[in-house]
Order: sequence, then C-alpha cells, then structure tokens
Amino acid sequence: MHRRPVLALASAVLTLALAACGTPGEPGADAGSGGSASSSPVEVGLVYSKSGPLATYGEQYRQGFTAGLDFATKGTNAVNGRQVEVTEQDDAGDPAKAVAAATDLVGKGVKVLAGSTASGVALQVAPLAEDNKVLFISGPAAVDAVTGANEYTFRSGRQTYQDVATAGTMIGDVKGKKVTVLAQDSAFGKANVAAVTAVLGAKGATVSAVEVPAAATEFTPFASKIKTAKPDLLFVAWAGANATQMWTSLSQQGVFDATTVVTGLDIKPTHALFGESATKIDFLSHFYDGAADNAAYQALAAGMKEQGGSVDLFTNDGFVAAQMVVHALEKSTDDTNAMVTALEGWSFEGPKGQLTIRPEDHALLQPMFTASLEKDGDGYTVKPGKTLDAQAVAPPVTPFK
Repeated sequence: MHRRPVLALASAVLTLALAACGTPGEPGADAGSGGSASSSPVEVGLVYSKSGPLATYGEQYRQGFTAGLDFATKGTNAVNGRQVEVTEQDDAGDPAKAVAAATDLVGKGVKVLAGSTASGVALQVAPLAEDNKVLFISGPAAVDAVTGANEYTFRSGRQTYQDVATAGTMIGDVKGKKVTVLAQDSAFGKANVAAVTAVLGAKGATVSAVEVPAAATEFTPFASKIKTAKPDLLFVAWAGANATQMWTSLSQQGVFDATTVVTGLDIKPTHALFGESATKIDFLSHFYDGAADNAAYQALAAGMKEQGGSVDLFTNDGFVAAQMVVHALEKSTDDTNAMVTALEGWSFEGPKGQLTIRPEDHALLQPMFTASLEKDGDGYTVKPGKTLDAQAVAPPVTPFK
C-alpha cells in the first residue's frame, strides 16, 4: 500500500484554479454530519491500475485526479476545513486484488472509493460498495453494467454505449444501413460485437461481424470479405501487437475506399500503430488533448504540466472523479447517503464540457467527439471533428438492480 497525501500544485496552477473555479460550489455546512467539527483528515481510497496491462491508463487517471482535487478545492486540498488524504492501492487490473484492497480500506473506515481502470474490476467493486454502504466512483472502466449497478456506484468516465452511439452518427440515420464489426475472436471482441448489435441494431441497422483469431498475422482474407460485403459502416474493435498489420491490410485491400471505417481514438502513444491508415480512419473519441477549452480543461492542462505529463484520454476521468468526490464531501464527510443525494442530478463543468449525473441510474451524461489524425512530422496530431451533445448519445435508463 502506498499512502500519498495529494498536495496543492504550484502557485501558477493555484492562480488559475482560484480565478476560474466555481463549478464544484462553495464549501458549506456539513449537513449535520459533524465532519466540519473535526480537524482529522478525510480519507479517500484510490484503487486503480498502478501496474499491470492498463498501468498507462491508470497513471493518466491518477494524475488527472491530482489536478482535479486541486481545482475542486481551490488549491487548499481541504473540504469543510478538513484535509483530504488519498490512499492509493494498486489493483494491477486484477478484480480479486481490487476487492481485497477496497475491503481493507473500508475496514479502516474509508467512506469514499475511486478508481477502477478495468471494467472487470469495477464490476467486482460495485457490489462491495453497496454491501458496505460506501461511495464508489468508477474511473475509465467503460462497461455499461456499471451504470445502474446500485445506488452507491457512480462513474467519472464514459460507457460503451456512448462510444458506439458516437460511431453511428458518422453515417447519419443508421436505420436500414449495414454495419460490420471487425473484432478479435476473444471476450473483448465479442463484447464489442454485442455492444454494436445492441446499440445500432436497436436503431434499425443490420449488424454482422467478422471475427479474427487474436494471434492472426495474415488479414487479407478478412479484409477482402469486408470489402465484398460493402457495409455502410465498419466498426473496428482491436487491441494487440498485430494492430498495424491489420490496418495496413485494410488499406491495401481498398476497404477505406469502399466504406466508412470507424474506431476509438486511444492514448497518444498508440497513434503510430495505425501506420499509413492513420489519416484514413474516422475516430470516435471520449476525450483528447484540445477537445475543449474551459476553466476545468485549463486547470487539467496546467495540473498535468506540473506533474510532467500532458492531457490525454483518461486524464479527464481522474479530474472528474475528484470533482465528484469533493462535491460529495462538501455535503457530508461521514453520511454516505447524503453524499449520494448530493451527486444525483448534479450538473457541472468538467474538462470535456457540461456533465450531468442522471439520478435514475447514475449514468454520466456527457458530450462525445469525433476526430481524425493528421500527419505531423514523424507523428500525428488530432484534428477535431464534431462535438456531440450529451443527449444525442445518452444511454437508455438502466434501473438499479
């Protein structure tokens, strides 16, 4: 276990936060919880992928959380006169480790948990939060089932439905259109096929799939099959070392000339993996460097720079999680039900724009983006596309189980 007090950022960042803040609201009374009468720190547990396959995502999340905490507390790192002390636990992307870490924190009296880089982790921590009546704010985990999991579970990032709905907007009304999903024959791939079928199929699209062995090195037959089918939209869900070979084959077989090819825009280091296809792909995006320009985004950018990083895909999720934690603690530092009530229906400005927590199922309604990549020397830069209104990609209500 690593205990890290989250410290205030440098004076330049404090100036920006003080000048621009206001989103989280002014600190107020502690709703009778007695929290403001105590000088002891408020303990917050951060259980995330500090190591493991999603460690890069986890580090972005953690750095974003640090910047968001500074912003939301106006540089004081305190809520209602009590310092916020963050205890980090590494789940390494392993649900069992995450549950053990969360259980340990809850046993020590922690009332607020945040984190969950991986979807499998979030789905295991959510029931624990309900059983122990602690606030849980899931992070980058995109699995739809986090929404509506229980009254004590929230999310600070987007969910798969919002990704897929964004992809569908790239061909207008999908009713009567043909959509093909190119994915690996794996749990990850099948989950994406199921998501596209559920989201776009429900809107009238005919969805089919081309599933490829995860370890494949020859993609020509699959690319040819897609080109022959002439779908209106090709949704690509791919993860792995053979990504460049896959994209190159699609380009060489003329798939980009035959259909609209869409995939999710990942973190900056992955952009080179698209190879010569990079400038031909239409990207859906949850968040990217330059996606917005508001007070929260500027604070995130300043906070990332202070920590030696830069704005990227999952820095937003950490920042927003900190905003939510502070808003909940401003209502009460001890009464979890009061924290839940404070968050339900809350609308606020995050780095990507205006966000609203839907009270019926705790879905985080948020804008989404489209983008493309442009060649820039030896690398690529993101060219902004459209900003989609939160309601245009809002998932259906999922009542609490």
